[in-house]
Amino acid sequence: VRQFLCAPLLLLLLQLLAFNCGSSTALPLPLPLGNEKNAQCAQLFKSLLLNVTELLKSVKIQTLPQKQNPNVKNLYFPTLQNSGCVMLINSSFNESKCLMSIMKDLAYYDAAIETYLESPLYRPEKEVPLLSPTLSIIQNLRKVRIEAANLWKNDSYVNRQKMCKMMRGFHVRAITINRAMGYISSGEHRK
Repeated sequence: VRQFLCAPLLLLLLQLLAFNCGSSTALPLPLPLGNEKNAQCAQLFKSLLLNVTELLKSVKIQTLPQKQNPNVKNLYFPTLQNSGCVMLINSSFNESKCLMSIMKDLAYYDAAIETYLESPLYRPEKEVPLLSPTLSIIQNLRKVRIEAANLWKNDSYVNRQKMCKMMRGFHVRAITINRAMGYISSGEHRK
């Protein structure tokens, strides 16, 4: 019961924080005009977040145990000088390091979702249409693929559990990525 209530309460808390913090919507801010490639990238990241959010709403995964994947590294993101929703002052933000970390995350999720869809599935007619749009967005955001075939060596039930856990973690990661992209696109770290 506690795990079932935890996700909605956490979502409510995140929505309240976003509402109170004005620009903390987890979606990238509009990019400066004249940079079509960056604008397209920001739109794809926004689509990715919205897609994963909808995917998690459509799948009954609240009863599965929640465990974070140790293979996914934390994004390099500046620490706030003060707590709360304040402007960053003298941050040590490294844009290229942050973007490299995002690309590593995308490589992992691309390979993991793709190899999951190639593994024996319990209900392929339902799972493939749910995950294919997410995979397509990720593949549009990157070109290089890493090997992650060993993730799906189990039966379809265990694989489905792993995929649900991974998508929960990916939802959080998509929010973090979108916030990082919003910060990068705002240009605040360059001031």
